[in-house]
Amino acid sequence: MIRNFINIKGKLMDISVPQIMGILNVTPDSFYTGSRKQTAQEITERAGQILTEGASIIDIGAYSSRPNAEHIPAEEEMRRLRMGLEILNKEYPDAIISVDTFRADVAAMCVEEFGVALINDIAAGEMDARMFDTVARLNVPYIMMHMQGTPQTMQAIPHYDNLMKEIFLYFAAKIKQLHEKGIKDIILDPGFGFGKTLAYNYELLNHLQEFSIFEMPLLVGVSRKSMIYKLLGCTPFEALNGTSVLNTISLLKGANILRVHDVKEAVETVKIVEAMRNGIKPINS
Repeated sequence: MIRNFINIKGKLMDISVPQIMGILNVTPDSFYTGSRKQTAQEITERAGQILTEGASIIDIGAYSSRPNAEHIPAEEEMRRLRMGLEILNKEYPDAIISVDTFRADVAAMCVEEFGVALINDIAAGEMDARMFDTVARLNVPYIMMHMQGTPQTMQAIPHYDNLMKEIFLYFAAKIKQLHEKGIKDIILDPGFGFGKTLAYNYELLNHLQEFSIFEMPLLVGVSRKSMIYKLLGCTPFEALNGTSVLNTISLLKGANILRVHDVKEAVETVKIVEAMRNGIKPINS
């Protein structure tokens, strides 16, 4: 049975009803230009929008992981995050913050200096061998994603002999390592768009419900990605409708957290799916 709670700073977040994670990029080069926020006013307004529209987590990232993204040093990633986190702690001190980073030192800085609640690692420790030990020491929930290659190489020639088998074996080995280090709050992210072709992405989506075998919360991030706009022949700006469709499918197949740019639409998607699953109370006339 999948755990219905995540321990966040000693308090349990109920994920029996799917939760929304809103994306806040303090980068100049994220693939969706609408998500790039770099000034204090932009960051404040975006964080306020995420919370007002109903997200329970703000995921802040300072390193663009789009295909062929520029590789920036840790010092620059930290500088961007410090600016953003100082604003978030001042303006929204009760917000639950996740940091999107693959670097152990960056993760430690965010948790120790700013009280960040979760670590969201696109590389599952592959790009920094110290990440697992750092997560164990920090004792915070850990989101680990499957990615073939790095952001600079992942879309060169993605290939799998057996997509689902290889991803499942990858997660099984990682989970074993994390458990051996005493890490229990683990969230899995299949990694849509990360080292996967269009065909692989939809094969993964079709088998998404099979991740329940791990009995761990499942995070899905498909928001405005190329698996939508390349299939539909549009742009990321025109991919909101496709995003809502894929989010709906993901919820029906067991997603517990949706990582999104468009919080309001994702919240509405959850409400509709939950009404279908559980029914709605009659409205008294």
